[in-house]
Amino acid sequence: MSKVLRVPKLDLAAVLAQQNPAIDLRLDAYEASTRNFLAAVSNYTQRAVAEIQNRKDAYAAEKKRLAEKALQIEAETNQCKLKEIELIKVLDKEQEERKEAEASVAAFRRQLNSVKDKCASLDVEIEQHRVVAANLLRERKREQHILGAHAARAHPEVAACEAALKCVVEGIGQDKILVRFTHIDPADHDREFSFVIDVSSRTYKVAVVPTTTPFLPTLPILLDELNESRDIYAFIRHVRAAFRELVAGR
Repeated sequence: MSKVLRVPKLDLAAVLAQQNPAIDLRLDAYEASTRNFLAAVSNYTQRAVAEIQNRKDAYAAEKKRLAEKALQIEAETNQCKLKEIELIKVLDKEQEERKEAEASVAAFRRQLNSVKDKCASLDVEIEQHRVVAANLLRERKREQHILGAHAARAHPEVAACEAALKCVVEGIGQDKILVRFTHIDPADHDREFSFVIDVSSRTYKVAVVPTTTPFLPTLPILLDELNESRDIYAFIRHVRAAFRELVAGR
């Protein structure tokens, strides 16, 4: 800090009492004080200018930084807008897919309800069929019991007829009948002549059992007659007679 020059008070009466009155203006001190003041003003001005320039530079730098920040924010905003557009498209697509899925679910639910109704109807039919099947099974068991009772009563009679006719008829497999004859060959009464007849369809089929019986040439003719007449008993008699003729003609 510059030193302040203090001027003593002027005693005007003393000055005037002098022979040659004179006032010391102290110009040197004034000039020195003036130079100091001007130097101080100059320094202040330079500091002020420097401060202003610094603030101007700082303002320009801050302005530039804010401008760059604004550009960055604008770029980020544009990217966000693009992303928002893409998200809107995705949301629209998801909404469409959701609507389609809801429509599909509704259709599947209708189908499921329809299937449930059909299943309920089928359950009722199945239960009805079960009742019918149970009734039929009871009826079949009753018939089997009756047939078993008849068979038990008829067995002695059948055995007597077989012994008298020298013919045995028995079931083999499914829908097949085995017919065996004895006492056809006078030279060997125990020799068997057998054939199997298939009664599974409307057309009878016959196969001669080739154990001890030679081929029967008239069998196709007899089979045609059986299919025309449907008389199985007459067919058995005719086959036995054909076996007799075959043995007699050897």
